[in-house]
Amino acid sequence: MKTARFSRPAALGTAVLAAAAVTAAPAVSAAPAAGTDPLTTQVRLITFNDLHGNLEPPAGSSGRVTLPDGSAVDAGGAQFLATHVARLRGEVKNSLVLSAGDNVGASPVNSALFHDEPTIEFLNQLGVSTSVIGNHEFDEGFEELRRMSDGGCHTADGCQFRDPFPGANFEQLGANVTFTDGRPALKPFDVQNVNGTRVGIIGATLEELPSVVAPGAIEGLEFGDEVEAINRTSRMLDTMGVKAQVVLLHQGDGTESGGPDECNLTPGPASAIAKAASPNVDLIFTGHSHAQYKCTIDDPAGNPRQVLQGASYGRLLSVADLAIDRVSQDVVRSETKARNEIVTRDVPADPTAQALIDEAATKAAPIANRPVGSITGDLPRAAAPSGESPIGDVIADAQFEATAANSPQIAITNPGGIRADLLFPGSPVGEGDGVVTYGEAFAVQPFGNIMQTMTLTGAQLKAVLEQQWTPEETNILQVSAGLHYSYSAGAPIGSKVTEISINGQPVDPNTPYRVSVNNFLAGGGDGFTELTKGTDVVGGPVDLDAFLGYLNAHPGITPPPADRITALP
Repeated sequence: MKTARFSRPAALGTAVLAAAAVTAAPAVSAAPAAGTDPLTTQVRLITFNDLHGNLEPPAGSSGRVTLPDGSAVDAGGAQFLATHVARLRGEVKNSLVLSAGDNVGASPVNSALFHDEPTIEFLNQLGVSTSVIGNHEFDEGFEELRRMSDGGCHTADGCQFRDPFPGANFEQLGANVTFTDGRPALKPFDVQNVNGTRVGIIGATLEELPSVVAPGAIEGLEFGDEVEAINRTSRMLDTMGVKAQVVLLHQGDGTESGGPDECNLTPGPASAIAKAASPNVDLIFTGHSHAQYKCTIDDPAGNPRQVLQGASYGRLLSVADLAIDRVSQDVVRSETKARNEIVTRDVPADPTAQALIDEAATKAAPIANRPVGSITGDLPRAAAPSGESPIGDVIADAQFEATAANSPQIAITNPGGIRADLLFPGSPVGEGDGVVTYGEAFAVQPFGNIMQTMTLTGAQLKAVLEQQWTPEETNILQVSAGLHYSYSAGAPIGSKVTEISINGQPVDPNTPYRVSVNNFLAGGGDGFTELTKGTDVVGGPVDLDAFLGYLNAHPGITPPPADRITALP
């Protein structure tokens, strides 16, 4: 009988939870690798992040890894990921497979149609022992996250992939996730016994998770400071005598350029956390930003510490080889060797993984392969200098048209909700045929957000547009054809936007306007809190249905010109 891994921590106190985390960890027994220092135990950690249910090799730029010289190589695919993991584990017998979160959610149709059960089955095949919870693990709510861990059939759809669904064979951690009454909602750590040596694994997700998830999905939960949670949990492990400690952190920085093992960071939350997290932590795997980097960042005691992230979609594996002193049981940090390894497609496909992929594709095919529209050129997510993207324009127009019964004057959508390109053959990255299938459209709009139309004053609309810039990042909303504005990149935050017009008429600060957005934005998602002040809110269709309806009504969509947003110096 499968032991429940998820629901029990909610009812346990910290001390009991700590003991449970140790006793539940399975042993991995193996001899040290030949030729290694007999005074240390060699442990290899093999980690990926942000898989997002990409079982098939991802297409276009999402399926390529940039090399140091700026060229790119095809990468990813669960069948090849499994082959690379098997080889890496075979090289060092004391190996653990870990994940830095977002295993599921925003997934392609062959996983998402089955509530990502195929992806969990693949991670079980892969031998993942521990994962941190990412924000997308909450896409369908906390109870669904419980089911994904503990198993059982979906409450509404039943078991459509395999019956029964066994759930995850790995721990899912969240040291900074609590219920509103302070009780832990998730286990803070896991301990793996490797050839007589204990490795403590701390999991922390991003504190600002509520800003990137629909409010109803995390009702009753709170997300605390990452550093406080890491340090508290590290002290707990230290008290228990677990000296070798690593962190799975679902938070990341961006990069300006560079190959998988370069460190051209745009300073952000992950590097700040790495600088402040307890010196007892020996290594940090990050995620969330879909970036590739291998950095050395000094801990608070001034000691160098490796910090890695492996892009996304199964394109890279972050590999760290630890030497653990057999007497002190701590990591000899100076001997730690880490790298990001490309999941190339020039290796044999793992037969077990391939069989799972084929099963998911076969079961999804009747829906996924249905034609729903056509395009005459690439509709990529890559944006013009202004931040406007071809696919963003089309989706905003689709949402405007789909909510016509609510009398909108404009529609606005968030770029983070657009998850894939629509590509036409003949372009440098085009791999399609001009026909858009349901599966391709689903990959673009996988969240199932509900459209809402609200009233905003002109002043409130300007405030929404100003919220695209924060000290931490720029997040340019995608807008329908009726809205035009300019912004000055060099102006102060809060005063960048000018010349706003709707259907050719200047926006008046005191005039009400009807605006269509999805419910994620309406709830203040991505920091657009001004939208929560909208009035006279009326519901509409699901965003995917809006997109499908637009594709059907407008065959042969031509990429629109990027003329809605004007960027000024």
